[in-house]
Amino acid sequence: MVVRWRALAYAEKTLSVRRLLLSQELRTHGGMVLLDRYGQLIDLSASGQIAMCKMFEAHLERVEWDEWHFPVRLYPFTSSHAPEGRRPIAIDPNITVGRPVVVRMGISTHAIAQRIHAGESVADLALDYDLTPPEVEEAVLYERAA
Repeated sequence: MVVRWRALAYAEKTLSVRRLLLSQELRTHGGMVLLDRYGQLIDLSASGQIAMCKMFEAHLERVEWDEWHFPVRLYPFTSSHAPEGRRPIAIDPNITVGRPVVVRMGISTHAIAQRIHAGESVADLALDYDLTPPEVEEAVLYERAA
C-alpha cells in the first residue's frame, strides 16, 4: 500500500499528473503502478523507471474507452492460441452487471460453463444459444482460466 501512495505522490509532483487514478494513462501489472506517457510505460512504483511497453500493448488494445476517457469494456484473452484480433468474450458493466459474456449474443460465460460441466455437449449449447461451437469453447476456456 505504501508503494502505491509513493507512486501517486511521484506522478503528481514529478510528472504533474492530476487525478492519476482517473487517468486513461494509468496502468497496473503484477503490483506495479505504471503511467503510459509518450509511448513509454513509466513505473511509478519504482520512482519513474521506464518499463517495457511492448509487453503490454496487446492487453491494452483490448480495453474500450468511452468519450469521457473512462474504460467501459474489457475483452479478456481466452487462450494464448486465439487468432489475433478475436474478441469473443467481453466484460462490460452494462451487460449482466459486468459478468463475462459471449459478445455476439450476450450469453453469460458462467452459464455456458455450468452446462458443459453438467455434461451437455458443445454442439447442443451452440444450438440452444445460437452460438458457434468455437464461441462456446472460448466461453468455457475463459471460465476455467478465471
